[in-house]
Amino acid sequence: MDTHMTPPGADSTGAVADPGEHPFSPEEEIAELEKHLSGEPDDFQARCRLGELYFSKGRLDDALAEVKKSIEMAEALRTEMNRSLAMYYSNLGTIYATKGMMDDAEAQFKSALQVFGGDVLALFNLGRLYTDRRKYLEAKDHFEKLVEITPEDPIAWYNLAGVYTELDNPQVSDYNTIEMAMQCYLRTLELDPKHLESSFKLMEVALAHNKTDLAIKVMESAVEQNPDEPLVHYNLINVYDKCKMFEQAEEARKRLKERFSKRAREASGS
Repeated sequence: MDTHMTPPGADSTGAVADPGEHPFSPEEEIAELEKHLSGEPDDFQARCRLGELYFSKGRLDDALAEVKKSIEMAEALRTEMNRSLAMYYSNLGTIYATKGMMDDAEAQFKSALQVFGGDVLALFNLGRLYTDRRKYLEAKDHFEKLVEITPEDPIAWYNLAGVYTELDNPQVSDYNTIEMAMQCYLRTLELDPKHLESSFKLMEVALAHNKTDLAIKVMESAVEQNPDEPLVHYNLINVYDKCKMFEQAEEARKRLKERFSKRAREASGS
């Protein structure tokens, strides 16, 4: 592999430059480029040229600094281009998915992640695609990566919770992930207290694993957060009944009746 820099008097391809190509002497061109870069430090081509001129004049420390800066700029440009390219692959995958062409969509989402592994849209859509296909281990990997990148997104945590719940089924895998699933549902509700689906799912999981205190707490909180949603009240009453808390269940029924009777009267009066 050729590891030497461009020799003095040659351009970046190694060809000797035409003496008339640059109207300035090397010293004058260096001065002009230094002046230019003081005002336009992100001019990549100018910085590359300045590094070559420093090297040609034997100013090795200056050449080293400029080449390092050029590499940093090139890496940043490459990263940004990869992000953009991944976004286009993901957009193409989304179009295929909307058309029902799921194999083509999967290929495009994979291409997006090959270019840029942190593409959020590709991670989410592949996670959903694998969940729909009951490929829960593959879905798990993508949703785990997604929550690392977007830890404040309740939808990412909700989907990961669903995958963990499925993986805990002995008919699906030998993973023991139900505690992780409940933690993910709790995280979802922490980020979005009004997320009804998480409340209901967590209630079901908690009851199925004899965590009645958690089921009660979740549904009581859901009623506080969604007081105008009848289904939340019904689920709280159901939890009370299953936990043999019959007095609390009856009180909840009364509150439900009073609340929605009042709403009906207000609606008819208006």
